[in-house]
Amino acid sequence: MKKFLNLLLIIGYLFLLGACGKEESKRIIRISHNQAQDHPTNIGLLAFEEFIESKLGDKYDVQVFPNELLGSQVNTVELTQTGAIDFAVASNAILESFDNIYQIFNLPYLFDSPEHYHAVMDNAELIEPIFTSTEKSGFEAVTWLDAGTRNFYTVKKPINTPDDLKGLKIRVQQSASNIRMMELFGGAATPMGFGEVYTALQQGVIDGAENNELAITSNKHGEVAKFYSYNMHQMVPDILIGNLKFLNGLSAEEREIFNEGFRLISKVQREAWTESVEKSKAQAQNEMNVQFIYPEVALFKEKVLPLHGEVLEATPKLKPIYDKIQEIGKQIKEGGNN
Repeated sequence: MKKFLNLLLIIGYLFLLGACGKEESKRIIRISHNQAQDHPTNIGLLAFEEFIESKLGDKYDVQVFPNELLGSQVNTVELTQTGAIDFAVASNAILESFDNIYQIFNLPYLFDSPEHYHAVMDNAELIEPIFTSTEKSGFEAVTWLDAGTRNFYTVKKPINTPDDLKGLKIRVQQSASNIRMMELFGGAATPMGFGEVYTALQQGVIDGAENNELAITSNKHGEVAKFYSYNMHQMVPDILIGNLKFLNGLSAEEREIFNEGFRLISKVQREAWTESVEKSKAQAQNEMNVQFIYPEVALFKEKVLPLHGEVLEATPKLKPIYDKIQEIGKQIKEGGNN
């Protein structure tokens, strides 16, 4: 009931926003995400806003809402389903609950390197069936956003080996595969929404979390968690999803402009990502006194590789995708292009 009432409040807020639109003749396009205004995701979405309005500004007014202003990711995915908003950035873990094909990206150590990760995500033939898998739920993915590598960060002690995770409550994203991953590492998985993590760290509800470097600074987790360990267990994209009815209602010419805009989001966001990570690390070290640790990755990898077999056995449709990802990785290692 509480969840339902929250959704009603958000929808009512959106209705009021629409009633106060700048020009009634323009269709307002609302995009929600949970990151700060200086985050690469917001930078990419603002580039999209500028691009669409430069091409179709007489018809569309694009509005970007950062910082969970329209609700949590779970809420905004539901709002995108219904068409109350048009686009939302969703974690891969949330999308896994709509179609388990998204489990593939949650596999730890799926990619050998960022180059491998990017080559896979840019492979349209491989990715398109995944992106359209949620059409039955009223939305589809339109582009991916780089979220770097996920690593452990903790409040009281550094993580140098998997044994250091024993007995620690670690926040993970809300998905079965991430919970199982944490079990294999030896820690206690504590699923929760991203917006709850800071308070949970501060109050000792959890001992640590796992995410990229920007969580330390943009979301201020480094004010509480002082140890960041580069075990590099996942490279998981964030996904921009769009309401299917809205997308299908675009003319062919408009859809091509929007598709160009979606590609622009990914390009701008990824360019901003590298610079933001370097700034984040410097800020974390110099202003927050966060200690960066570089453990032996192989020790962590060994613990969780069994999850690959478990997931592929439970979900056979992932096997062709998995094999193609491995093939791309092999080509990159051999110096080939894909």
